[in-house]
Amino acid sequence: METIIVEKQKSEEQLELLIRSVKELLSDETIGNLCVTFTKKDGSERKMYCTLAPKFIPEEKHPKTDTKFTEEAIRVFDKEIGDWRSFRWDSVTSFSYSKP
Repeated sequence: METIIVEKQKSEEQLELLIRSVKELLSDETIGNLCVTFTKKDGSERKMYCTLAPKFIPEEKHPKTDTKFTEEAIRVFDKEIGDWRSFRWDSVTSFSYSKP
């Protein structure tokens, strides 16, 4: 499992790199598990195993419109809950992934 720690105070350049890296990993069908760790609005930490790769999303849960990427947040499929959730880019503290 590869883990990348993200600085709390992110420069604009670091934030752009984070967004680009996580977007690529989320859509990669060779990534078995992508775990994003972030700080929720209430201050608690959450680990979410998530994806955007259609092969890991049940047919009935496939999005009817394009998945939203913004500079502030992203909507992803939470593999443990089995539904769509979102997190803010600036709240990400680390992410890790493995290939099957």
